Amino acid sequence: MRLYILLPVLMLSAVCAHSQADRWQQRAEYQMEINFNVDDHIYTGKQTIAYYNNSPDTLSKVFYHLYLNAFQPGSMMDVKSLTIEDPDRRVGERISKLSPREIGYQTVSKLTANGKATNFHIEGTILEVSLPKPILPGEKTMLYMEFEAQVPLQIRRTGRDNREGISYSMTQWYPKLCEYDYQGWHSNPYIGREFYGIWGDFDVKIKINRKYTVGGTGQLQNISKMGHGYSDKNTKKKGIFRKKKLEWHFIAKNVHDFAWAADPDYTHFSKKTDMGTELHYFYQENDKTQDNWMNLHKAMNVAEKFMSERYGKYPYPVYAFIQGGDGGMEYPMATLITGERSYPSLVGVSIHEWMHSWYQLVLGTNEALYAWMDEGFTSYASNEVMNHLRAKGIVSGDVVDNPQLSSVRGYARFAKSGKEEPLSIHADHYVSNTAYGVGAYTKGSAFLSQIEYIVGKQALAKSLLRYYDEWKFKHPNPNDFIRVVEKVSGLELDWFKEYWVYTTKIMDYAIVDVKESGEGILIELAREGLFPMPMDVRLVMNDGSTKDYYIPLRMMRGEKANDVFTGELKQDWPWTHQNYSLQAPVSKADLNKVIIDPSERMADVELSNNVWPKENK
Repeated sequence: MRLYILLPVLMLSAVCAHSQADRWQQRAEYQMEINFNVDDHIYTGKQTIAYYNNSPDTLSKVFYHLYLNAFQPGSMMDVKSLTIEDPDRRVGERISKLSPREIGYQTVSKLTANGKATNFHIEGTILEVSLPKPILPGEKTMLYMEFEAQVPLQIRRTGRDNREGISYSMTQWYPKLCEYDYQGWHSNPYIGREFYGIWGDFDVKIKINRKYTVGGTGQLQNISKMGHGYSDKNTKKKGIFRKKKLEWHFIAKNVHDFAWAADPDYTHFSKKTDMGTELHYFYQENDKTQDNWMNLHKAMNVAEKFMSERYGKYPYPVYAFIQGGDGGMEYPMATLITGERSYPSLVGVSIHEWMHSWYQLVLGTNEALYAWMDEGFTSYASNEVMNHLRAKGIVSGDVVDNPQLSSVRGYARFAKSGKEEPLSIHADHYVSNTAYGVGAYTKGSAFLSQIEYIVGKQALAKSLLRYYDEWKFKHPNPNDFIRVVEKVSGLELDWFKEYWVYTTKIMDYAIVDVKESGEGILIELAREGLFPMPMDVRLVMNDGSTKDYYIPLRMMRGEKANDVFTGELKQDWPWTHQNYSLQAPVSKADLNKVIIDPSERMADVELSNNVWPKENK
């Protein structure tokens, strides 16, 4: 029995080459024909790429990623996993124990540029190509390749026979051109972390055993030639097949990757959201999946409206949630997720991976250099979306005033451990997986919480929408985002970016003393850490009333507005001054307590000194 996916055509008018004059972007148009043998898990391929050099530079070489070569004993991914202090449990020693029939590989038998032979050789997961003729600025070159690959056992993201029994999770599966941008070539070896790709189109034909259902990125072109029908009523397929293999022909427009999955036992259904997006669901039906997957659309329908209002309209007409892989991983118009989960977990992973369509798949940040702009921004948004779904009664759990609190406190705890590493480190070069994970996900999410604390809730909300509008289908970097927020808020924020991204300095503010002074009280504040921040201070009186004060940093060159905290404006605090005196016209006898950061957004690493009198634990 087979089910079938039809993904509507994506027709986007954006041309990625047209960007800021100094921020050109390359373009690649892929055509691939794949012949897949399910008996030995080997496939052969022919690939043609129209490569547009939109840079001002002359290119004498090009580079390709051959990701599957990482899944071999002795590879860089294998050695990294064997030597890192806290290996990913999904990898561990597994690569080192693969047999020749279980490894992954990609070999290239032919590669030409404009019909002329190239000189090429493979270095691990990178194919290095010397061109017979350099590609001049503004020129297009046709690159033709013939290759062979073997699908490895499922270990990390890609592979066959994952732990839930999905036959093929085909991600990072094709020879993929490395990106060349204003920072040069990004031909980083694959050790299991992040990705970066060229904007372009994909035209892919996959021949595979007729028993398999295929779903993934793009629009299926040849449904009429498949010899069977397509059901919107979510029923299993019926059909008579005369061919041993069927050819699945997909087209995807304006994306920077292509992924697919195949299994003979997929159940498939599709539904449109209220916003008109066609969502597809592929899973193996059993007691652990049936009810949860059938109910998944209700959550995704509510979520899309919230996500599009908060972060920018989802630009593609389709998205597919596909059981596969080793956890959750985002791809254009599709995600592969493990599916035998509780309903809240299934909704949570689905939200996170779909939210990546904003941060990385439309805002195509180089996540190898800025993983926190991908994972962190996605985590921040996912926290907001899940809180919204709890408020709507879609998933169980408490609705909270600050859905970012766990990320902020999680980062603060790790910052005190001494194992934190700067966010400026390339994703592959963190000393520990924990430091990478906390940096990319937790500190990356807290980055936006701190921005909100500094500029105000409304300014951040407007900034996220403007960021999406100005940088979609481009490759923004940290400064691009900060400049958007500066324009929206009218504040200077370069100091924050430099402290947060390039250092591991911590925030720690304290209330040193509260004493009588003239007609009121004098509150002595101190910056105990090296990371300067503006201050929100609340006085709670014995009668339950409050008085709020706001102390900007002098180097902000302004003040936040329209925030959840809008205290009386006080004199700026220069970052060079460790101490600050706050005068308040209240009686100490009437004062119950003083609190730094009552909204709990600031990533202060020591909360015990944020309250006066000090609370006994």
